[in-house]
Amino acid sequence: MVKDSRKKVIFLIGPTAIGKSRLALSLAKRLGAEIVSCDSMQVYRGFDIISSQPSPRDRKAVAHHLIDAVPARRPFSVSDYRKMALKKIKQIHSRGKIPLFVGGTGLYMSILLDGIFKEAGGKGEVIRQRLLKSAEKRGKSFLYNRLKSVDPSAAQKIHPNDLRRIVRALEVYEKTGRPISYWQKQRKGICDAYDVKVIGLAADRGLLYERINKRVDSMIRSGLVEEVRHLLKRGLSRASRAAIGIAEIKAYLEGALTLEEAIELIKKNTRRYAKRQMTYFRKDKRIHWLKIKSRQPGSRITSGILRLVRRDNERHN
Repeated sequence: MVKDSRKKVIFLIGPTAIGKSRLALSLAKRLGAEIVSCDSMQVYRGFDIISSQPSPRDRKAVAHHLIDAVPARRPFSVSDYRKMALKKIKQIHSRGKIPLFVGGTGLYMSILLDGIFKEAGGKGEVIRQRLLKSAEKRGKSFLYNRLKSVDPSAAQKIHPNDLRRIVRALEVYEKTGRPISYWQKQRKGICDAYDVKVIGLAADRGLLYERINKRVDSMIRSGLVEEVRHLLKRGLSRASRAAIGIAEIKAYLEGALTLEEAIELIKKNTRRYAKRQMTYFRKDKRIHWLKIKSRQPGSRITSGILRLVRRDNERHN
């Protein structure tokens, strides 16, 4: 695949509640861009409050994509997202605009940047279930040690307690006779086709946690309880049910928690999620970081992002 340096794709990523959506609006106007959500929950219909979807006013000011696009009860995979996102990139480029991906779902970002691999072989459900039963009987360490023997490269990148990824790697090996690390090297992402810039927003823990707490309070005032009540009645897929706020509000509605307890649990779980997001993002050396400070004007942050984009351009010219 020949890289077209004239066609740019920009990512604005970072932990939840850091202010990506607000900054993306001014950035899109300055760049002549259209915004594409890189958020695994904003894609679902009816998740207006729980996923902090951009308002109708913001979506009218700048074109937004992959928001409110899929019924919440429908299964939706990373592969589904990739197909839809690749299509949006081409459509946006055809209009002479720049795709600006905005969100905090690291896996969505990675699957676009690096691509997805399709190993040979049939369905692995039987193999997967056998491996899971083996883990129940012998423990995660047994499977992890086996992975180290058949694919030491993959084992170095997978935590010994990450059963899902351990099982996935062994499943691929058993299906194909080749380690997952081999197949990962065969994949190609948009970095091979476009001029890609990835800008990350970070903040001190205290500031980020303060913003998270304020956002949750705002969500409650905006009607989060009623939104979750409605979503539960309509039905949710396994993936959409994982949104922070669903289980906590459900527990409140069933009388297992008071509303105050549910709110505090949402805040706590959101803070933990933000920490996991940053752990994931910090592993990617392609990200150019910009630190957000308290009371920093949005215009100054936008200018900082633009400087990072242009600086990266100069490096490639």
